[in-house]
Amino acid sequence: MESMRPVRRTLLRDRAYEAIRDAIVAGEIEPGAVVRDAELAERLGLSRAPVREAFSRLADEGLLESKPQSYTRVTPLVAADVRDAAAVVGAMHELVTRVAVPRLREADVDVMRAANERFAAAVRAGDVDGALRADDALHDVLVRVSGNRAAAATVARYTPLIRRLERRRFGEGGTCRSAGLHERLIAACAAGDPDEAVRVTAEIWRGLEELADVP
Repeated sequence: MESMRPVRRTLLRDRAYEAIRDAIVAGEIEPGAVVRDAELAERLGLSRAPVREAFSRLADEGLLESKPQSYTRVTPLVAADVRDAAAVVGAMHELVTRVAVPRLREADVDVMRAANERFAAAVRAGDVDGALRADDALHDVLVRVSGNRAAAATVARYTPLIRRLERRRFGEGGTCRSAGLHERLIAACAAGDPDEAVRVTAEIWRGLEELADVP
């Protein structure tokens, strides 16, 4: 029975955080909806303590807002907040791209190509979840290879704010990011050209900033 050890409290907190964050990003818990720790704890099969800890983290990240002794609710989609988040996340992606490109191996570029193929197929099929997963997989190669943990943490913190808007635009008949832009990024990475890779990365994220201004 050596493998039967108590689950660490931090794992329960992380489980609650990820489940609630994903539900907010997916729109399963809509902007403005009031959330209650007791209800979500029951749905997740957890105690209230890790859910309350998750609420605190999500409030820090801008996905929840609270009024003491009154309510905790999902924040509305605010264009300025999304634009600010996209600017910060874009800057982090430019940083890791410049560092990562000279370090990329052929296998890393192959992973990016495969991710972009999945991305393009998901966009054609109207599969928003698949598209966003593939998009994450492509860009995560550069984040990982750069080895910059601070940049990785910043990207992880602010990307969900952007994803909420991307999912809504996708559902309204728009598209996510361009597979063609990804192809240009991959070509620059394969050529070992960090300047071009950074230029394309900036273009990708500039498009997301502009997306926030679409009525």
